[in-house]
Amino acid sequence: MPELPDVVVYIEALEKRILGQRLEAVRIASPFLLRTVDPPLEIANGKIVKRLHRLGKRISIGVEDDLWLVLHLMIAGRLHWRPRGAKVSKPRGLAAFDFPNGTLLLTEAGSQKRASLHVVAGEAGLRALDPGGLEVLDTDLQHFSAALTSANHTLKRALSDPRLFSGIGNAYSDEILFDARLSPLALTQKLARDEIERLFVAAQTTLTGWVERLREDAGDGFPEKVTAFREGMAVHGRYKQACPRCGANIQRIRYAANETNYCPKCQTNGKLLADRALSRLLREDWPRTPEELETLKRPLPLE
Repeated sequence: MPELPDVVVYIEALEKRILGQRLEAVRIASPFLLRTVDPPLEIANGKIVKRLHRLGKRISIGVEDDLWLVLHLMIAGRLHWRPRGAKVSKPRGLAAFDFPNGTLLLTEAGSQKRASLHVVAGEAGLRALDPGGLEVLDTDLQHFSAALTSANHTLKRALSDPRLFSGIGNAYSDEILFDARLSPLALTQKLARDEIERLFVAAQTTLTGWVERLREDAGDGFPEKVTAFREGMAVHGRYKQACPRCGANIQRIRYAANETNYCPKCQTNGKLLADRALSRLLREDWPRTPEELETLKRPLPLE
């Protein structure tokens, strides 16, 4: 899922291309995309783009008459800049936004079609879509600490909860926790002050660093290689690869459709965190250290 650094770079690329341009038409190819009926989408046609704004992980395109088109790319949604009138090709193509100088295509891989488009009026309409999370790059340690400890959650959940922090998801929460040398399962209300300070600094430096890196990668072009698994990430998506800091194998916790990646040596004092899906099967035999994990053998095939 595109997170804060990806969305920031998307918006900067869009500002160069559509700010001040007239939205000629919106072509919807998937009936699942548009999630609102009032105001109707058609009234955006012919209006000039006045502003672009990040709303958590959403991209908000503001046109004349204080109307907003709010895109949430979810896990597999991506944007592409193409020549004017480009075709929306199914099954991946969801919509096209036509401008005099080009067409913005919205695509989504897979069949679940989770990406969404909301059309809302005014700041009140935007606020209704805002989960309310704190903007980490625009806050101080005191407010960060207050949001973090407002409930007793694991750090992984707290960082990726859009009601607490804006724009951070599965990928960058892994990177932040690695930089802070903190366990993803540490409880927020049990952190020492110096640990909260480390997390705050790590969150700001990680997000700022990746914004700068993605800007450099995009250059003057449109960001086409948006992915949750970036070359240069320390732990996210690097299961069983060597930690860039200590050389230990990166480990993971899998849950639902997500996974958390971490370095046991750098973040959990050498303890291997139990994968819930496996620990139900292994019970008390689940290894407590990476070394024990390495000794597990593949079960013999049934006769």
